[in-house]
Amino acid sequence: MDGPGEYVPDITEGISRLEDLPAAKIKQRSRIYKRRPCPECGHSSYRDKVFARTLHDLGDLAANRPVDLVVRYSQHRCSSCNRYFHADLMDLADPGCHYTRRVVHLAVRLVVEDGLPYRTASWHLWRDHRVFVPFATVQNWVEAGGKKSRRTHRS
Repeated sequence: MDGPGEYVPDITEGISRLEDLPAAKIKQRSRIYKRRPCPECGHSSYRDKVFARTLHDLGDLAANRPVDLVVRYSQHRCSSCNRYFHADLMDLADPGCHYTRRVVHLAVRLVVEDGLPYRTASWHLWRDHRVFVPFATVQNWVEAGGKKSRRTHRS
């Protein structure tokens, strides 16, 4: 008998190896621009190269799979001040982070507002949102206030 309230067990329960988890659903995003203003001098700069970055996002519960965003973005070179810079991805993720801002905010909120321990928060993220985050990463985010340090990248 099917209906609301029927218990459906988690198919991933008991899996101890990352390789055995369901494959991620890939979503493509593009941040490729022909020209962008230089953040240093404001000069309009042409695209030099195109790169790709993979970010782990909140999963697809209907398909019972995690979601990875593959973001293709452009690198630009300013001919005026001879600097290289990338298209802005700060709305998606912090520099150097492998997870989207939505994942970071949710993980920090689970620990700070709901009072969950780090391991439990990590399990909650997988069980309810299909995104695997090691508990030590959650701990680092909480201790840093949910933000990575702002490092300036100079070429």
